[in-house]
Amino acid sequence: MKVMDIFETMDYGPAPEAPTPALEWLQKQQAFGLFINNRWVKPNSGQYLESTNPATGKSLVQVASANQADVDAAVEAAQAAFEIWSKTPGHIRARYLYALARHIQKHSRLLAVLEALDNGKSIRETRDIDIPLVARHFYYHAGWAQLMTSELPDYRPLGVVGQIIPWNFPLLMLAWKIAPAIAMGNTVVLKPARYTPLTALKFAEIVQEVGLPAGVINILTGEASQVGEALVRHPGIKKIAFTGSTEVGRNIRRTTAGSGKKLSLELGGKSPFIVFDDADLDSVVEGVVDAIWFNQGQVCCAGSRLLVQEDIAECLLAKLRVRMERLRVGDSLDKAVDMGAIVSPAQLKEIQRLVQQGLEEGAQMWQPSWACPTEGYFFPPTLFTNVTPASTIAQVEIFGPVLVAMTFRTPAEAVALANNTRYGLAASIWSENINLALDVAPKLKAGSVWINCTNLFDASSGFGGYRESGYGREGGKEGLYEYVQPAWKAEPQATKAKRAAQAQAGKSAKQNGDGGVTELEADAQEGAVEGQAAVNGYVPHLPAIDRTPKLFIKGKQTRPDSGYSRPIYEPAGRLIGEVGEGNRKDIRNAVEAAHAASSWAAGTAHNRAQILYYIAENLAVREDEFARRIAQQVGCSYADALSEVQVSLSRLFSYAAWTDKYEGSVHRPPLRGVVLALPEPRGVMGLACPDENPLLGFVSLVAPAIAMGNTVIVIPSPKAPLSATDFYQVLETSDVPAGVVNIVTGDREALSKVLAEHDDVDAMWYFGSPEGSRQVELASTGNMKYTWVNHGRARDWLDVKQGEGEEFLREATQVKNIWVPYGE
Repeated sequence: MKVMDIFETMDYGPAPEAPTPALEWLQKQQAFGLFINNRWVKPNSGQYLESTNPATGKSLVQVASANQADVDAAVEAAQAAFEIWSKTPGHIRARYLYALARHIQKHSRLLAVLEALDNGKSIRETRDIDIPLVARHFYYHAGWAQLMTSELPDYRPLGVVGQIIPWNFPLLMLAWKIAPAIAMGNTVVLKPARYTPLTALKFAEIVQEVGLPAGVINILTGEASQVGEALVRHPGIKKIAFTGSTEVGRNIRRTTAGSGKKLSLELGGKSPFIVFDDADLDSVVEGVVDAIWFNQGQVCCAGSRLLVQEDIAECLLAKLRVRMERLRVGDSLDKAVDMGAIVSPAQLKEIQRLVQQGLEEGAQMWQPSWACPTEGYFFPPTLFTNVTPASTIAQVEIFGPVLVAMTFRTPAEAVALANNTRYGLAASIWSENINLALDVAPKLKAGSVWINCTNLFDASSGFGGYRESGYGREGGKEGLYEYVQPAWKAEPQATKAKRAAQAQAGKSAKQNGDGGVTELEADAQEGAVEGQAAVNGYVPHLPAIDRTPKLFIKGKQTRPDSGYSRPIYEPAGRLIGEVGEGNRKDIRNAVEAAHAASSWAAGTAHNRAQILYYIAENLAVREDEFARRIAQQVGCSYADALSEVQVSLSRLFSYAAWTDKYEGSVHRPPLRGVVLALPEPRGVMGLACPDENPLLGFVSLVAPAIAMGNTVIVIPSPKAPLSATDFYQVLETSDVPAGVVNIVTGDREALSKVLAEHDDVDAMWYFGSPEGSRQVELASTGNMKYTWVNHGRARDWLDVKQGEGEEFLREATQVKNIWVPYGE
């Protein structure tokens, strides 16, 4: 027998990792308590849960099962700690994060073994991927803690953050959430997953080791129905950060609607793995292994849909079957194993159910010839072919080692297939033609796109989804904004009220003092019709020609479907006009028009900027007319109305300036390559305008949205909509493409609810009442659209810090990270 024959036929020998240190550590604990205020405490219920090794099905240790009383105690401890931690200098916070990173590295082997025992994943993955990334996140965010004062000077921490993490990357998800939260000065109550709490509990010991102030980090184990539900509903929690299934995320959105809690959701996925015919197929095969059989396919961004160009499909699938035959499944502590165990019997049954459904729907299944271990919870790598795009296994997240393969002919067809899902978390593109790859990447509805690579992560690069994969980002600078709020929001209400009173007093003194009235006001008063006094600077002249403003849809003035009009009154009660009473059908038409104008996003930023400048130019010509209209509607002085028009002009100029300057960034993660962080428009947006400042409020929402390439359906202030209906005449003369801006007047609350429920609307902004805010957040759960609401809290739209700037641009965009490795 030749040596090569021996290499071809010999089996891999086991390379077991010694579990003794980890088992001894567990034995010392006997039963874990809850980590509250830097102390281990017994659960209020006195109940404990078993933590099990999925590779053997045997119990490892008992952990406490928390309830509402324990959540209350943890939140109280975190609130007390926040008063000090939020005021702790950034340099001191940075030192603590640095210490956490160092201690994670010191305990890295123990953490890797605990993760493999508790989760069932391969020790190679926990040792070489998970734990190094955990340390990287704390190091990276130590830097942001140091730089917060200089780089985020106008932002403040939120308060107590509730964080709920999944079982697929237990310690890594903890790091993703805790590191940015405490770096920005927040305190945390974290709930680990029911099945995988052990590394979180070891991390709690590390928190004690480094001497982190009591109450900054609190960790509660237990059932989701007890701890998770209590965290989501707790009034002392200012933000919820959740990673898990889309359905649970939907329930969290419903529960938090109207509460004012900030929310970030990283949910499910059905990520496409796109292979073009010029790709290196041997590299593709290894990429598929990393995409779907990494962590047994229990990865939210797993490349579970293999889309292959038709002419290479058979060749690639043949290579893939050969590679699958050689994959090794077994004990997670065996370093020669490729795939470990499924996390629990329930998850294994769900995978088996969906695989059976795939067979019943006509797909063809292929699995390797070898058998999985009989002890523990294992499932073999599985390949489905003859899959239709609408089939269950092509649409539903299986969350297991199951790959479905489909073919395409052209790049356009590949994009259509890739986007044919309700999710939008990640995607992979494989091609030796970088021009093709970079052309396709922006067309994919996914938060992360990997080119000739897959499942790469780094603390410097944000991660998060589009559509029903959630919203918000974790990692990078964009991830920091999830844990801060503008400084003006953090200011106590009493201080703001006092400042507003002082400003109003100063304004009154100016109006009644040396300033007198303006020349325009004097002209208006002199031209008053006999017998009619000037009211607040607005003077009715000769009887106007009757005009009822219409809706503005697809670039045209349109009568409302209802056939009804809505009367508009000045503050004194006099009828000053009527506007159309929009309804559900008008919203439907406006959404269709907005989708038809999607090419607006594909145009150049320079062109969008020029149109915004042109809008300002045409508005300036009618400055006096718009000022009089504002004074007529809200009863303010002509001077104040004129000031609002002038600020509106300035705001249009500001967003015209930002249009080609809000360009994203390039990250340099610790690998050979770059990550392009590109802000992309959210798509079709609904905008419900505030009652304050009818023109400025309208412009302050529309301008940043369209500057970033979105198309919009705008609901003007129901009390003062005439400024918006006058404004569409400006749009008609400013080269704005039809459908980019659509205006539907009527009942703001009813129309906002229709927009928020509409599955073809991608995002919704609402500035109105607390109840209206709640309704919008609740209605948005249909397609998990992103919402930005004010919860009834008014802004000073004349204040540059509150009424314009990067906050609005961030809300109008979502960041796509495109990973581009290079080198031979």
